[in-house]
Amino acid sequence: MLRTLTAPRLARLVVIVSFAALLVAACEHNIPSAPPAAGELLTITVTPNPATMPPNFSQQFAAVGTDITGAVVPITPAPVAWSVVAGGGAINSGSGVFAAGATLGTFPSTVRACNSTGFICGFATVIVAITPPVGFPILGRAAPYGILAGSTVTCAGAPGTINANVGVFPGTTTTGFPPCTITGQTHLGDPTADSAQQDLTTAYNALAGMVCNTTVTPADLGGRTLTPGVYCAASSLAITGTVTLDGQGNPNALFVIQAGTTLGPAVGSTVALINGAQAKNVYWQVGSSATLNTGTTFRGTIVALTSITLNDNVAMTGRALARNGAVSLGTGDTINLP
Repeated sequence: MLRTLTAPRLARLVVIVSFAALLVAACEHNIPSAPPAAGELLTITVTPNPATMPPNFSQQFAAVGTDITGAVVPITPAPVAWSVVAGGGAINSGSGVFAAGATLGTFPSTVRACNSTGFICGFATVIVAITPPVGFPILGRAAPYGILAGSTVTCAGAPGTINANVGVFPGTTTTGFPPCTITGQTHLGDPTADSAQQDLTTAYNALAGMVCNTTVTPADLGGRTLTPGVYCAASSLAITGTVTLDGQGNPNALFVIQAGTTLGPAVGSTVALINGAQAKNVYWQVGSSATLNTGTTFRGTIVALTSITLNDNVAMTGRALARNGAVSLGTGDTINLP
């Protein structure tokens, strides 16, 4: 005899069928029937979270497992599998090294670390921005240097003052000190200078690898006001008059200017900063050599592949960092760290 399914009976049947489906799914996927005990993996935490980095910058992520008590435990089954969920870049699935892409933005919970079965995972958000994170270590051990050269450092004559460290590697010489003055430490051909040059190379490559937001055409920044970003010229880049860098109220605003070959501010040129822009966040990456002509007021760190020359009476708030060649000063030059 057939029975009519009343509403209560139908509801009970739906519950039974749903519960049965859950049991089947649990068996198929080996989902634990109870929370893991103390000493067994419960959660995975990924750090840093969030991680802020410039375009084309790399970041090492770490994954830590904890149990139900919060104690750190091994991530099992091993190994940890890394992947990217929501874009922002690519990650090495074995090492957890993330390479940011060129697209700016916030990518929520995009870095994922799972145990090898994929049942327990942790996530981290990535922010790709042209604003550096606090303590952005772009210069590393080269940061205390007002001058760093590959071959030698020369100063034509007093007055001339570098209120910072001076280093040379693999070269071993300076000329003109005294009468020119160095208020910081001097490292010539020693391991300290070598370390600074190694980090300078890393910084140069990182800056050169940033994706250009704006191509400077014609290749003269004079008379322009720039907002934060990455600017580039395929070959020589000039500054005739004043270029103004507008921080737009952000004290961490980052300016990267890439010159394919040479950088050459004209006589009496000025790099001006407004609305919170700071010299410590301004980088000039030069594919060959830079020459700051007489009377230039310059702000920012020059990172040059070959050489840097300051003619007479140049006032620089920043650094003159040359990977392979010389740094040469005229008379009346001053360099102050930003």
